Amino acid sequence: MPGPEGETRSAARRLVRVRRRRRYAVETVAALAGLLALVAYVNWSSEPSPEEQAESDGLPAVVERPSLPSREPAAPAVPGLRPRERTPSPSPTPSPTIAPAPPAAPLVLTVGRSDIPATVDLTEAGRRDWVHWGLGGAGATVRKRDGSAEIRDLGGQGERGGWDGNQELFRWRDGAPAKSADDTPDGVYTCGVGSGFSLAVVSDGKPRTATVYLGVWMARGRLDARLSGGGPSRTLRLEERHTSQSTRATIRFEAPKGSRLLLTWTVEEIYTPHCGNVGLQAVALR
Repeated sequence: MPGPEGETRSAARRLVRVRRRRRYAVETVAALAGLLALVAYVNWSSEPSPEEQAESDGLPAVVERPSLPSREPAAPAVPGLRPRERTPSPSPTPSPTIAPAPPAAPLVLTVGRSDIPATVDLTEAGRRDWVHWGLGGAGATVRKRDGSAEIRDLGGQGERGGWDGNQELFRWRDGAPAKSADDTPDGVYTCGVGSGFSLAVVSDGKPRTATVYLGVWMARGRLDARLSGGGPSRTLRLEERHTSQSTRATIRFEAPKGSRLLLTWTVEEIYTPHCGNVGLQAVALR
């Protein structure tokens, strides 16, 4: 049997063998851990970066990345503005100013009378328009050829008659249908109270003068003038108890375009049972 010394040596060898096995185990574990770390590193370094992965998928590199606020201004800088200061809003466009409508022209209407010249030249007196009644009969009318046609015969009350006994004579050189006439005394008349003539002159919006050549025989006639759009009215009377009398009524007027000067020449009173009347010869406009 081995002695005590041999047992001691045998125990020491076993201890050495145990320690050696432990060291081998530790070294093996360390080597295995290093190998695993190396494999992991190689795998990590070979994977594409997020930018490369995004580009390979057809997406921008910034997908899924939180965007940071840019330090650059979103719009071109405006001189004189501090950072974070808004561009001032444009001033509101002022509403167009509507000019007030010009005041309406005042209505003008005056009536005067004077003696009729022995001979009246309608071509000269009615440079704008003229009308003559009675040449060749009660229903005959002659107008200015190429005139404005602003003088209108609206009819009236009573039956018209023609006569050729006027004291004044009329002539013209620009008429239609009678182109010219020399010193004609013709005119028309109507008998009895309330009978008379209705005439109109269309306004062109400018100041105009209408001249009416009229008369009475043993009667009092009343000429009323007014504007169709309202405003002033005027009245003129002519009276002769024993024979005939004539006059030239001059009417100056201004009214809106398209309105009318309205004239009525009527028998207001008679002084004979034998056809006291009012007569009409011509109207001229200039």
